[in-house]
Amino acid sequence: MTTVRICVCGDEGTGKSSLIASLVKDVFVSNKIQSVLPQVTIPPTIGTPENVTTTIVDTSARPQDRTTLRKEIRKCNVILLVYADHYSYERVALFWMPYFRSLGVNVPVVLCANKSDLAGSGNTPQVIEEEMLPVMAEFREIDSCIRTSAKEQHNVIDVFYLCQKAVTHPIAPLYDHKEGQLKPACMAALKRVFYLCDKDQDGYLNDQEMHDFQAKSFDKPLSPGELENIKSTVSKAVPTSNTENGLDLQGFLQLNKLYAEKGRHETIWIILRKHHYTDSLSLEDSFLLPRFDVPDYASAELSPAGYRFFMDLFLTFDKDNDGGLNDQELAALFAPTPGLPQSWVETCFPSTTVRTEAGHITLQGWLAQWSMTTFLEPKTTLEYLAYLGFEGPNARDSTTAALKVTKPRKRRRRPGRVERNVVLCYLVGSAGAGKSSLLDAFLNRPFDSLYHPTIKPRRAVNSVELHGGKQYYLILEELGELEPAILENHAKLDACDLICYAYDSSEPDSFAHIVDLRKRYPQLDELPAIYTALKADRDKTTQRSELQPDAYTSALDMAAPRHVSVTWHSISELFVALAEAATHPSTAFPKSEEPPDRTSLYMALGATSCAALAAFMIWRRSTNAM
Repeated sequence: MTTVRICVCGDEGTGKSSLIASLVKDVFVSNKIQSVLPQVTIPPTIGTPENVTTTIVDTSARPQDRTTLRKEIRKCNVILLVYADHYSYERVALFWMPYFRSLGVNVPVVLCANKSDLAGSGNTPQVIEEEMLPVMAEFREIDSCIRTSAKEQHNVIDVFYLCQKAVTHPIAPLYDHKEGQLKPACMAALKRVFYLCDKDQDGYLNDQEMHDFQAKSFDKPLSPGELENIKSTVSKAVPTSNTENGLDLQGFLQLNKLYAEKGRHETIWIILRKHHYTDSLSLEDSFLLPRFDVPDYASAELSPAGYRFFMDLFLTFDKDNDGGLNDQELAALFAPTPGLPQSWVETCFPSTTVRTEAGHITLQGWLAQWSMTTFLEPKTTLEYLAYLGFEGPNARDSTTAALKVTKPRKRRRRPGRVERNVVLCYLVGSAGAGKSSLLDAFLNRPFDSLYHPTIKPRRAVNSVELHGGKQYYLILEELGELEPAILENHAKLDACDLICYAYDSSEPDSFAHIVDLRKRYPQLDELPAIYTALKADRDKTTQRSELQPDAYTSALDMAAPRHVSVTWHSISELFVALAEAATHPSTAFPKSEEPPDRTSLYMALGATSCAALAAFMIWRRSTNAM
């Protein structure tokens, strides 16, 4: 918001125009102001909330000016309702507040008891509270109340500051006066702030965490005296709170409740806005989803800062140090988020990655899961980095510092390594070929002899160490009944790094499915591929196909199918081979289909032509000389 528009309303003779004139001239205008003052615009000054421009509009309560009054009320951000005596005070509840409601306006109202210089000795805080609180309790639109005197310049600046603050730092979203409690949305936001500031997750903000919180929220240090004063205040408000260890969640919420009750709710807004909350107490869209473009043929991966953040997060929440996150630890970790990412829920996390024997995700599986999420849906990773409190190496870094974009891979047939550390392999083959068992073996799960048909696509991700020690994350995806739809989708095929054609070497009709797939989807020829004969621990059978698998791959000038079994320890060699082929795609294409590299031929022909031309010119000169 850049402008606050204040509409000054109230009965005739309450001093509306005098208040405005005293603010502008900084002196009381003793002559009676006979007409409505022109609109006043005040530029931002030191102390102006949120650095806004303020427009003040004077109004008339005369019946003949009612049309203009309605128009101005509907245009404003806040109403300053002025009264000056018992009659005009009664009119606040009997006429003005019902009138505002009848216009359908939804703006805060600041209630101003003007001409306090005439109130005499009865102008005490107790009298003011007894006078104003009933009407504030009846009309929730009233944001705050104040006594002023234009004649004595008493609270003149303050009343317009309250109007500005009612717009820039509204109390309504934060505090329920009737219940005397912070509102649920405000409590949820403050709980998340507490969670993010409790770096060691011990349930307390210790002195260092309080200093860091102060620096982030208010851009200034917290003095020892101020820290002790906060602890003392909380101890008095919450006798059961133990401040020796620091400030617990209950104490933190109580402290902010006191800010709201004492009219210091701008403090709460400063805290929330520093943590990227909007006026509706939702996180800013630009914070959750910053701009992050992934060019065609490129992919998104976690940067070193991103991997470090997720690793630290895992280690912080693995409270029992058993190397896995149990359900309670996962729930605590995802407390400041909407819950598990929807794609994780749909794919039955944590069955997609490495777990302990107890079924709890390991650090290796945790990093693999986020590597897969970043590769497939980087916006989800960015959103959760924001929820979970990622902070880049520099204060101004956005969550995009946790991600990086790989170099586009446009020509797969060109020799060399693809510059990416996360690769996707589609696992295709006939039903019952053993693809699901292969995914289980990839995640170090025990072999299950019971057949479970795959309906929806299923993914598994794990790290694979190649020869030389380089580590990659390999995503294996079994397509299920969506296999035809996915193989027809060019965008899906572009995202894929490798096809693994898998068949059951003990089932005679299994390989024919692969032959049929390659005929129906000729675009598969544009992808690197590896052929795999599963269930090699069983008796090999002749395939009902025009060519047997070895002859078929030989005709393509490709490597023969790898014979593997998920019951063999050597199965890990297949995953290494898949990762090698995905990162060096030129090695997994039919060599006979590779277009020959004629660069050296053209250079040789060019050199020969130049030499011949030079010889001809020398011969011609020598001939002319004769």
